Amino acid sequence: MRSQPPSQSPSPPPAQPARVGSPGFPFAGGHPRSSDAVLAAALFACSFPGSVITFPGQDLSVPWWPGVVLAGASCAALIRRRDRPRGTVVVTLACAVAASALGYLLTVLLLAPLMAALYSLAVSTDRRTANTFAFTGIALLVGVGLPSGPPGEPLVLKLLGPAAWLLLPTALGTVTRLRAAYLDAVQARAEHAERTREEETRRRVAEERMRIARDLHDVVAHHLVLAGLQAGAVARHLPARPEEAARLTADLTGTTASALRELKSTVGLLRRAGTGDADEPTHPGEHVRHVPEPGSGGSTPGLAQLPRLAASFEGAGLEVTLHTEGEPAPITAGAELTAYRIVQEALTNVTKHAGARTAAVRLVYADDRLTVAVTDDGATHPKVPVSAGGGYGLIGMRERARSAGGRVRTGHRPGGGFEVVAELPLGTRKTNESHPV
Repeated sequence: MRSQPPSQSPSPPPAQPARVGSPGFPFAGGHPRSSDAVLAAALFACSFPGSVITFPGQDLSVPWWPGVVLAGASCAALIRRRDRPRGTVVVTLACAVAASALGYLLTVLLLAPLMAALYSLAVSTDRRTANTFAFTGIALLVGVGLPSGPPGEPLVLKLLGPAAWLLLPTALGTVTRLRAAYLDAVQARAEHAERTREEETRRRVAEERMRIARDLHDVVAHHLVLAGLQAGAVARHLPARPEEAARLTADLTGTTASALRELKSTVGLLRRAGTGDADEPTHPGEHVRHVPEPGSGGSTPGLAQLPRLAASFEGAGLEVTLHTEGEPAPITAGAELTAYRIVQEALTNVTKHAGARTAAVRLVYADDRLTVAVTDDGATHPKVPVSAGGGYGLIGMRERARSAGGRVRTGHRPGGGFEVVAELPLGTRKTNESHPV
């Protein structure tokens, strides 16, 4: 039994015949030759009485044994109906035409082998081939049966009988083939959809891992750098300036407490994302929010916390100034968090690598974009070469900007120093009062 390999595309090519294990006969299991032999024997048992059928009140005008011989030859050809469907139709059609030429009445019993062969042909080949053989058989049987049929047979029966008995198995075989092709296509599409879902799941998991890595890097690196600088300052000032050391110790305590708060907030967002809590947006751009007023609270960092972020660097010896140009406009939650994290990482890099004393943060609102620029006075050159793409901080800034639909460029300033410039889309101008900061 021949079968085609399963298709790898979502929809199998229409020109290919459908995969059918056993063309329409439910008793054909794992032994096709045996089942075909059983089918041939059953149809021969039906064809034998069909060779002696006549009209009521009429005697058989021809001997009965030629019909039995033709029926036996026709049924024997069905054993090869799977691997040679065209040859089987030719043999069974020749036997049927010979029986019609001898004057036998073409009943469904006598045409049963030809009908089975046409059904197998329609299942295993295309519609055009099956129809060609069927109409050719009809033409031959009608052409031979009109002059050679039994006397008294109605003309309508001579014309419509062969047409009906041959078109019926052809149509059923075509329907079976099309149904099998449809089921193959549905299965292929389901397998393709399953593969697509798995790939999408893996992609989302990878993106989520990168987002978690960026968040933890931003939170931990920023506060650990400040804590290390403040701890070093305490060690230096403790012997000679105990009051200054006490103030720096308080700042260090505040820095570690702020690190714990942000870390708890980040982990809390991840937990809510895992449990399906929809009260807090966890994906960039889910909600549109107003630019918050300075000093407002909120568990998710935003532009309103930039003054407090700038003040946190004073203990590390870095003076940060903030400038805003243009009219503040509504901004998406994802873009606002991205802007805050970029400023935080840029100032942390200034403290770690540049050795600068002053830095400037400039927010420029223009049209539908927010430009965030962080520059330093360039006391020393950065320790991380720009040509190498920077460390994880610069990589994280670029990834954050891309996820929010923006971009980041970094490099040395012509007059000295280093700059980080991020361009982020503001999003829709419609505000969402249900999600204020």
